[in-house]
Amino acid sequence: MISKAQRILFFSMLLVAVVMAAVLIRLREHAEDQLHAAPGPAPVSGPAAAPTTPVTLIIPNDADNSLTESERSLPLPQDDTARARILLETLLESFHDPKSTHPVGGAAAGKEGTAGSETGRNPDIEDVFLMPVPQASGQHEGGKMAVVDFSGSFAQSHPSGIEPETLTLLAVIGTLHANLPAITQVRFLVDGKQQDTLAGHADLTRVYLASETSAPEGR
Repeated sequence: MISKAQRILFFSMLLVAVVMAAVLIRLREHAEDQLHAAPGPAPVSGPAAAPTTPVTLIIPNDADNSLTESERSLPLPQDDTARARILLETLLESFHDPKSTHPVGGAAAGKEGTAGSETGRNPDIEDVFLMPVPQASGQHEGGKMAVVDFSGSFAQSHPSGIEPETLTLLAVIGTLHANLPAITQVRFLVDGKQQDTLAGHADLTRVYLASETSAPEGR
């Protein structure tokens, strides 16, 4: 039989438990109210849009084996390597235009907005990077070499022939040097490796000088 003292102790403990539960519930509600009322973290602003810069693209013409300057405006970053990539992505994208004077098929053909400056990477280019050219005796500056790494799909889809292949290389060299004069030499790779030719004719084993921008003579 439960004594009076035990009943008093039981009900006292029960009352304490109920009060503690009520206090805990209230503390939790108060903490949630404070959390909801607290200001959220300030939104992180994205990087400022790159300023639009006038650029010159060297556009090939298969009809007469010529190279023509085309003035454009592109949003370019400050970094020279990033600028070089966007310039070449834009140039190679123009080759896939239905009205191109130097048509090239491949992964980017028929796709709009493939240039890296806008929606994504252009599949024609694997990478572009710059490296200093060793300074020759008597020169104050050695300039830079651009290494242009075409994708395998671009090389495979490129029209074969000394004229169209050479025009592509000269357009790349001319576009880089026209907008980044410090680039004085250009080397070409395909899928990160040295390849003998672009599509069976134009030599990719050598270093090209920026001064070599004359279009090939027609046959």
